[in-house]
Amino acid sequence: MTQRSPRIGMIGSGAIGGYFGYHLARAGFDVHFLLRSEYDAVASRGLAIVGKKFADAAPIAVNAYRSIDEMPKCDWLMLGAKATSNDALAPLIARAAADGAKVICMQNGLGVEDALRPMLPESVHLLGGLGWIGVHREAPGVVRHIALGDIHLGYHSGPQDGQSPQSILDEGVAIFTASGVGSQAIPNLVSARWRKLVWNVPYNGLSALLKVNTKVLSEDPDSRELVISIMEEVRQGAAACGCPLPKGLSQELVELTVTSIGDYLPSMYFDAMLHRPMELDVMYAEPLAAARAGGCVLPRIDALYHALRVLDRQSDANAVAAA
Repeated sequence: MTQRSPRIGMIGSGAIGGYFGYHLARAGFDVHFLLRSEYDAVASRGLAIVGKKFADAAPIAVNAYRSIDEMPKCDWLMLGAKATSNDALAPLIARAAADGAKVICMQNGLGVEDALRPMLPESVHLLGGLGWIGVHREAPGVVRHIALGDIHLGYHSGPQDGQSPQSILDEGVAIFTASGVGSQAIPNLVSARWRKLVWNVPYNGLSALLKVNTKVLSEDPDSRELVISIMEEVRQGAAACGCPLPKGLSQELVELTVTSIGDYLPSMYFDAMLHRPMELDVMYAEPLAAARAGGCVLPRIDALYHALRVLDRQSDANAVAAA
């Protein structure tokens, strides 16, 4: 008897979910997309990736659903929505999960798996998925790729059902690799999340506040100095939490941004411009609290966080006024 291919569900198919889901579906995996505002566009025209690497790529037809009740139970579920919507999405994950399902939380920030775990069935395995990628949603059903494109997987928690964390990670890495996506298992999920925060904390927050792209932030001497100083504070926070990061990491990530990412606008920039909630709790409040518990104060990040809170409240007020 031939073992069937794993059934994969995408919950929250924005830029991140759309990008990785596109690759999985194009590679022939059994992928199912739960969509809200994009359903009509994707159902009628398919899912598309655009960008330099995808100049000749045509949209592909995918299994799209407007309701979780129409979706089949899935062996793997990938959560591509922002952490701000987890309270609403957790019940959908529970209803779409097959027995022993593996849930990949593809979200930014610190502590996202810890917050999500109590809302999920005990029978599912929870993994963190860190996307090292620059993408944004250009139009309904259209994801623009800017740079990079790997995903790193780390195990968080799950039942004692005979599947080892390493075997689950190996299976997940194999699925992404077979779809043409660079993937690797990470031994320490918390440390990996701190490492990604080194880039996310300055570039996301400053782009939203200053309304500039990563090229400007990296090349203007004043903003570059500020970016690096904030990155160094993230490293201090990580070390206080038992997750020391390499000394030259800040400079390495700034150079990577200059050479490989360029004039990218991070997700928080779009959240601020479109008056959407920003991921301030997981990206700023949680790291600040964790560092403080470790005896470390991060004044630049704290100031950035408070400035972003003002911007977030103004976005809420503007959204209400527009409605």
